[in-house]
Amino acid sequence: MKIHFIAIGGSAMHNLALALHHKGYEVTGSDDEIFEPSKSRLKKAGILPEAWGWYPEKITKELDAIILGMHARKDNPELLEAQKKGIKVYSYPEYLYEQTKDKKRVVIGGSHGKTTITSMVMHVLRHQNINFDYMVGAQLEGFDTMVRLSHDAEIAVFEGDEYLSSPIDMRPKFHLYQPHIALLSGVAWDHINVFPTFDEYVMQFQTFVQLIEIRGELVYFEADEILKHIARQSRSDIRKTPYGTPKYKVINEVMNLETEYGPVPLNVFGEHNLQNIEGARNVCKALGVNDKDFYAAIESFMGASKRLQTLAKNDNLTVYLDFAHSPSKLKATVDAVKLKHPDKTVIACMELHTFSSLKKDFLPQYSGSMEKADEANVYFNPHVVEHKKLDPITKQDVANGFNGKNVTVYDHSDQLITNLKTKDLRNCVVLLMSSGNFDGVDLVTFAQELTEKYD
Repeated sequence: MKIHFIAIGGSAMHNLALALHHKGYEVTGSDDEIFEPSKSRLKKAGILPEAWGWYPEKITKELDAIILGMHARKDNPELLEAQKKGIKVYSYPEYLYEQTKDKKRVVIGGSHGKTTITSMVMHVLRHQNINFDYMVGAQLEGFDTMVRLSHDAEIAVFEGDEYLSSPIDMRPKFHLYQPHIALLSGVAWDHINVFPTFDEYVMQFQTFVQLIEIRGELVYFEADEILKHIARQSRSDIRKTPYGTPKYKVINEVMNLETEYGPVPLNVFGEHNLQNIEGARNVCKALGVNDKDFYAAIESFMGASKRLQTLAKNDNLTVYLDFAHSPSKLKATVDAVKLKHPDKTVIACMELHTFSSLKKDFLPQYSGSMEKADEANVYFNPHVVEHKKLDPITKQDVANGFNGKNVTVYDHSDQLITNLKTKDLRNCVVLLMSSGNFDGVDLVTFAQELTEKYD
């Protein structure tokens, strides 16, 4: 098979390219620029483009398929050439389905927690020596790539994102997978540049459930009223399995699940992660993993990258990094840290970086999301707002949106960084939350510098 990638350098795209290369396919690609770590990983595999840019001459009739990334535009010269020659063009999720249409597909969706739940399911299956394909939105310890596609695995586990599939395919990605087993963790409005109203956003999850295979299974978080409604309205042939928050105890800052097999100490923390574990348990059960084996495996789960990841710590200070950027993710993360460290000062720092978070009309959605933090800092870059062609926002707009007495707003990242460096952080927890990096800050080095002061 000869596969060409248009916009091969993206995080998801280059992982799919590597997966197909490892499967034995002949892979080529193009992009206008490729950054690390994609660049080094593609180079090591021998599939890095020789030069940046778009080259229609690469598009020949010898190609079996073309995979189009979101980074490309509708008028991309290579895409136009492919359409002219009648070569099949797939979106990223469309090709994942093509590769797994004869396998049992598990899709983990929801506005929050889907990367972590997918990671948990993958961890347990590997622990049980079960062969499976996968796609997950973070680099996981013990897994070489974020995508695996094999000839022999009978199961495929996918993280199901509700964002659009490609520049020429406006369907949400998770609509293309048609799962046999589906999980939904919750519905909290996001991607307002694509789904401008909450009702339109909810509709995507309703459609997703209707696309579950005949006599499939829906696992859903029962405390979410939207999901309960969706489950009630879904097809009668679908098995519905609700889940909630399992019983637990916190002992010496460690969360312990209370199970019929005794306490299970965890490396992750927060009630949202307990709910994630319960969701993963039900998915694994549907795949034939019994509870005893599940608990034996989940005890060693360390978490996904940038999901409450410990950057540095000592007896005086701990610094965490989390991908949280939407209101529901932000609240769950802050609440989790305070639950784990009730006797320490929690200093939460959040960067508004995504389209939704920087939209003035959306800011009130963040009201109360950082109320459990002892100190809350919110940073945004006015130039990013301008670059995204959004209406300008002010520091006061952000403060009003978060509606918290302890919220300080910054529009220069160096001011926030300096404030943290000069503050007495003994007996504190610093929580950094962003889908970016606070305008180019090396967060690992920064965390180490903070903790070294208190060794």
